Amino acid sequence: MQRSQGTVMVQIAESSPFSATDLDALRAPVVTGTSRPEAWRRLQLDRLHALVCGHEQEVLDALHQDLLKPPLEGMAEVVSLLQELKLARRNLRRWMRPQSIRVPLVQQPGRAQLIREPLGCVLLIGPWNLPFSLTFWPLVSALAAGNTAVIKPSEQAPATAELIERLVPLYFPADVVRVVNGDSRVAADLVRLRFDHIFFTGGGRIGAKVLEGAAANLTPVTLELGGKNPAVVIPGADLAVTARRLIWGKGFNAGQACVAPDHILVEQSLREPLLQAMTDQRRALYGANPVQSEHLASLISERHYQRLAGLLDTARSEGRVLLGGECDATQRRIAPTLISIQDDSDPLMADELFGPLLPMIEIPDFKAAITRLQQQDKPLAIYLFGGDPSEQDQLLHSTSSGTVCFNDVILQAGVPGLPFGGVGASGMGTHHGEAGFRTFSHERSVLKRPFWLDLPQRYPPYTLKPETFRRLLS
Repeated sequence: MQRSQGTVMVQIAESSPFSATDLDALRAPVVTGTSRPEAWRRLQLDRLHALVCGHEQEVLDALHQDLLKPPLEGMAEVVSLLQELKLARRNLRRWMRPQSIRVPLVQQPGRAQLIREPLGCVLLIGPWNLPFSLTFWPLVSALAAGNTAVIKPSEQAPATAELIERLVPLYFPADVVRVVNGDSRVAADLVRLRFDHIFFTGGGRIGAKVLEGAAANLTPVTLELGGKNPAVVIPGADLAVTARRLIWGKGFNAGQACVAPDHILVEQSLREPLLQAMTDQRRALYGANPVQSEHLASLISERHYQRLAGLLDTARSEGRVLLGGECDATQRRIAPTLISIQDDSDPLMADELFGPLLPMIEIPDFKAAITRLQQQDKPLAIYLFGGDPSEQDQLLHSTSSGTVCFNDVILQAGVPGLPFGGVGASGMGTHHGEAGFRTFSHERSVLKRPFWLDLPQRYPPYTLKPETFRRLLS
């Protein structure tokens, strides 16, 4: 398949079909116990570390080719992956250690343990927005947990997909990690195979199809999706810093991040000063003509660009563009743009925007914001700027979301030891750090008992009175 990026043409060769026989070969190291020792797992993490560190410039070049990603944003993908690897290598032995469980009196003498063991061969379906880091991030956890893996990169980021397909065989044996490139039909065929776990990162519509395909084999699934992440701005916020962080959050990767702020809920008294602050900060970050800034990435495809441009054109025709609106169809760029929204029936509020458009909605007070958050689907992230500790607590106790971040955006997703995942429509399951290790492990319960004490009271004919038995258990 081909895709044009300016004057550069990227070619991805169709991989040979991946079959159930191939899956059995990848599962073999787990079935035979080869992948269980700590040494095997450390070797795989070392291989992944060498892959990342040995090809940093190629990664940055591929990300720029797919998304015109600025070098610093591309390096953020590399660094975040290295942080995840560092955490896994440092804590692997502790994560692997069996956990002792207290045994009740009636089961004594005995010793109970919880053992984390590998699942088998897992399927990792990567996204196009952060196509390097979010494809390899779950691989860190999968390998640390002693699994083998099949990677399906996104065909919508072809330069990065081709790079992943070329590099993985240089560092991993074919029975440890395999890459299968191809379109959505290839992904659908993979999902129908009997993998031991499927980890999908992407949109809710495709996530539902993954879940449906996996159901035939009762394959467990982790879905990292997204949602309409609100940013609430109330009194107490430093408006200059708030504006700078919101503009950055919408400009980072051109707003194509699952944790990007999707819309702003701002108290009426703060609307105009926040708008002025965002006007000033946008100029400071991206200059007078943001679509020509080398620090602004492009939208992934013509289809994605046209969808957002259509929404913007409608808002512009109705006089609701408050800031920005500049477009460059040649480079598929749209500047960070602020748009006034009157009600939730607006097309901009229908689905996750996943781009640099930022609707602004006035609210009378913080209570109204809480009511709105309670009525919408649970998002992947809620952002609150301003307020006091009691209002922060109220947000935590009155709403539900995958993550919460106070006075900033996106950064919570980059804390390696903090579990990351959605809830409800924004996803299921978590990863990062120990949470990822547990996602790709089966927690096996084990009880060991000796022969030397075998009380007759447990066997028929029962002589122990129920009341006595109850008191013993209590």
